[in-house]
Amino acid sequence: MIEFRNVSKSFWTGERRKVILDNASFKLEPGQSLGVLAPNGTGKTTLINMMAGLEKPDEGEIIRRARISFPLGFMGGVVSRLSAMENCRFIARIYDKDPDYLEAFCRWVCGLEEYFDMPVGTYSAGMASRFSFALLLALDFDVYLIDEGMPTTTDAEFNRKAGHILFERLKTASVIIVSHQASTLEKFCRTAAVLRHGQLHLFDTLDEAKALYDYQPQSA
Repeated sequence: MIEFRNVSKSFWTGERRKVILDNASFKLEPGQSLGVLAPNGTGKTTLINMMAGLEKPDEGEIIRRARISFPLGFMGGVVSRLSAMENCRFIARIYDKDPDYLEAFCRWVCGLEEYFDMPVGTYSAGMASRFSFALLLALDFDVYLIDEGMPTTTDAEFNRKAGHILFERLKTASVIIVSHQASTLEKFCRTAAVLRHGQLHLFDTLDEAKALYDYQPQSA
């Protein structure tokens, strides 16, 4: 379970105060998945990071009673000078997992071959994304946090493996996906919300959220 109670968050841009959330309250119950539609530049990543505990709200309270993942794409726990193999074994110890299993799982999912034994800092953006997603799937969480959906790669085998594993995980876990595209949410979420001008509008269905997200008020 994740609950936001009267949460507010803003940043000073140098010229004005940019409001990310203004007194937002909601609760995600166990087994419930949520898609959040938000235009680029409105604070999608900040919202996900607050759910993960990587950023604190200015006001309000965030309650977490679940094993919540790091956000997909977050590489804060990965040491760039170490290889993917070395990072796997290091992270396995942090999460009290079998290092041999975590390494073997990520090698199989990533399909990076000899690059798996090279420093992560030498990877292309696509390779780093594949490794990050493999790490996320190798660990057991109650709630998976995904910013902008699954990484887009040209590796069909990786896409097939990762997509299948994620669907299997979601039979017993939840996912929160934040994206600027409704199509990203359709496969995983029924309940949805729209983040606009610091307000989080919650809906029972994705179609209702899309209607607000696509709505453009007519100028006078």
